[in-house]
Amino acid sequence: MTEPFRLALTLANEAETRRLAMDLAMAAQANDIMTLEGDLGTGKSTLARALIRAIAEDDKLDVPSPTFALVQPYDLKRLPVVHADLYRVASADEIAELGWDEVSDNALLLVEWPDRLGGALSGDRLEITLSLAPGNGPNARRAELIGHGAWAARLARMAALRTFLDNAGWGGSLRRHLQGDASTRSYERLLDGQRRAVLMNAPRKPDGPPVRNDLPYSRIAHLAEDMVPFVAMAEGLRDAGLSPPEIEAIDLAQGFLIIEDLGSDGVLKDGAPAAERYLAAVDVLAAIHARPRPATLSTPKGPYTLPAYDREALGIEVELLLDWYLPMKDVRIPASEKYVFLQRWTELFKEVEAAPKTWVLRDFHSPNLIWLAGRDGVEKVGLIDFQDAVMGPAAYDVASLAQDARVTVSEELELQILSRYASARKAADPSFDMAAFARLYAIMGAQRATKILGIFARLDRRDGKPQYLAHLPRIWAYLQRCLAHPALHQVKRWVDDRVPPP
Repeated sequence: MTEPFRLALTLANEAETRRLAMDLAMAAQANDIMTLEGDLGTGKSTLARALIRAIAEDDKLDVPSPTFALVQPYDLKRLPVVHADLYRVASADEIAELGWDEVSDNALLLVEWPDRLGGALSGDRLEITLSLAPGNGPNARRAELIGHGAWAARLARMAALRTFLDNAGWGGSLRRHLQGDASTRSYERLLDGQRRAVLMNAPRKPDGPPVRNDLPYSRIAHLAEDMVPFVAMAEGLRDAGLSPPEIEAIDLAQGFLIIEDLGSDGVLKDGAPAAERYLAAVDVLAAIHARPRPATLSTPKGPYTLPAYDREALGIEVELLLDWYLPMKDVRIPASEKYVFLQRWTELFKEVEAAPKTWVLRDFHSPNLIWLAGRDGVEKVGLIDFQDAVMGPAAYDVASLAQDARVTVSEELELQILSRYASARKAADPSFDMAAFARLYAIMGAQRATKILGIFARLDRRDGKPQYLAHLPRIWAYLQRCLAHPALHQVKRWVDDRVPPP
């Protein structure tokens, strides 16, 4: 059983209460339970009001006390909140009549006077007890926080993050939640007067269960387990004359980074690819691929060597189709047919391993490309989310861009991107073989599409993120484009015979 984590704070004034509320708001998740205890006048409603406004990102949001209504729901965009005040509840028997079960699903449940429940709240929860602290000033309060269950580690991390922000000079900043990616990382925008930055909160990933040779999937697929690879690649990309975010403050042990805010203007316009920006993005790839790139980069913790995108990594990724997509479609494949599938890919991966190696950023697509209109040339495209970079074939990132997983790239624009890339590579190296590149492009595009079909099915089934299923028809269409290349005819036959479309 996880030991509770305890945190004691002195809040000198209401501003510090609001800062605690902001920390809690950034840590809050769906289905959380927070309880507020303390005598009348100790500031429970003040903290609750500030917490709800911080989640809403609206300092003027009307947050009435639920003393008489007992339960007040807030349908907020980022995270719904159900605020309950049980002061007037005489017995635990009355709780069933409140109806909060109907409105608290996937919400934060914030409960004042939880003692009225008679111990009904247990398990994962955060207990907050407020009391007066007259020795520290007329408006001072003492806050005792106890994290139970999963909240123990989260409360400890919240406290460590507050120390990091204070030491980095961002202690008084306004924190705004940013949409994250499919990983466990979270992001915030920090605002302090005219200063802006982005906070990356990336706890070290625990190893998952072993899947092959006593190794977890993340090790075999070479996924970053901490932020050392991000720091290494940020410096490498900057040295190459590109636009990764500058790193302002870093705590590699905890996985906290404060980085330059590149803005939120992406490479899409009205939800569709902007051709000018996609072509500028492929210029970035051509610039990376035009010269040899080192596999070993420097970091504050010493040299870091990018792993090779080897056949083991490539193979376990295509297996995601077998492990997640096909079961989602209620398709069962015998072991003998799985063997045939993997053998056909293995022959192709021999070609991939023999190809020249360069930096493969691995997620070079619209969510990770920022349009920097005020910069020139290849610096116009800001780069983020490259911590899973490997040494592999140049074709992978080109396919990632030209067959964007999150937005449909027309075949016409895809051809423009490939033509632009070929011209740039030819200009830098007249011996560049476009036919050989096109073959690798088809192989890597098909590998990526196969992998993503499995990943998005996994995000739905394992992680409760069904929104990714909407992308499956697009990924399937990209896969069909790639399978049309003669290099993939054997894989195409297997897929045609056994894999149903979304």
